[in-house]
Amino acid sequence: MPARGHSKNLVGVLLSGRGSNLVAILDRIAAGELEASVVLVIGNEPSADGVQAARSRGVPTLVVDHRQSPSREAHDREMAVALEAAGARLICLAGYMRLLSPWFVERFAGRVMNIHPSLLPSFPGREAQRQAIEAGVRISGCTVHFVDERADSGPIILQEAVPVLDGDTPETLGARILEKEHVLYSRAIALYFSGRLRVEGHRVLGTS
Repeated sequence: MPARGHSKNLVGVLLSGRGSNLVAILDRIAAGELEASVVLVIGNEPSADGVQAARSRGVPTLVVDHRQSPSREAHDREMAVALEAAGARLICLAGYMRLLSPWFVERFAGRVMNIHPSLLPSFPGREAQRQAIEAGVRISGCTVHFVDERADSGPIILQEAVPVLDGDTPETLGARILEKEHVLYSRAIALYFSGRLRVEGHRVLGTS
């Protein structure tokens, strides 16, 4: 059965790895701190730990191996069919390591969120924590944003700052950022389902 939550606040999750943000979302739903239900988890990697984590909690799962699809759009269309059949109103990327096709982004415009371990627009892409340390910044953090056709460039919903400490490694900084991610993502999901968010240009209003 899908995780307990509000019957209209239906979430689909895409992931490629361990799914720690998925687990944090499910924990908050189970604790009654987030009114939502995760109705489907899709992994593009058959061995993704996040898929098994979802299964262990009774959340419906699907593996759509991108290597078996003739194109990125064909892969995304297969995911879209499953998400729509599950009734997902919001799609959350939780460590999904592929760029979504323009077709998918347009299909679900304004309904796809991602969380990234930096204060965007600084340090998009992979190894954001390493980028921050190498740039010598004193503050990094995490960002929840709507997804557009480019990597980590969509309108910003929420951000949380995390100090970069002397002696930090990408791993130590990443661990502290991840703690903030686990809280921030659920806040953004709750805001989305509150109906208050609206996008004007590249700004998201209604977050406070």
